[in-house]
Amino acid sequence: MDIPVDLIERLQAKDPSAYSEFLERFGRRLLGFGMRMCGDRDDAQEVVQDTLMKTFQSVHELKSREAFTGWLYRIATNACLMKRRKSKFLQEELSMEDVMPDRAALSQGGPAWNRLPDEAALDHELQAKIRAAVLQLPETYKSVLVLRDMEGLDTEEVAQALGLSKDVVKMRLHRARAKIRNEIEGYLTTGAA
Repeated sequence: MDIPVDLIERLQAKDPSAYSEFLERFGRRLLGFGMRMCGDRDDAQEVVQDTLMKTFQSVHELKSREAFTGWLYRIATNACLMKRRKSKFLQEELSMEDVMPDRAALSQGGPAWNRLPDEAALDHELQAKIRAAVLQLPETYKSVLVLRDMEGLDTEEVAQALGLSKDVVKMRLHRARAKIRNEIEGYLTTGAA
């Protein structure tokens, strides 16, 4: 995630137009992160609000533009953890649009209209199982998996966002992926037969 230097400077100078531009650039992405971490739209929206407020209040403390992504996701992760401490997240079913990256980027060629309905249903069921497996991960694994695999941050940015070493990030990511893989393999061998 790249942010123009002038936008950071305008945020630090409390320029009102910078807030709007920041929200336009990062609001949707932060909401997606909140949805992946919380599993509930209302909680995710509160996390975005908390993240924006804290970001705007403390952007003057940012020392390096290169550290912005990790710094922003650290704020968002802390907001998610605080939300979790205050209330239990609802684990209701989410639409794919709520939790998946931009559909246009995924499909590139448009929707697969040539698929049979039972294939589409199985795919939807599998996606729901993956969402459930991610939501059930321990927070230490979920945050690493969401930041790395769903938000697209690199290992160093994830380490910075979570205040961990790169080795710990790699270990937790490996374990999170293994847990998801085990859940899905179990589902595919028993649940989809």
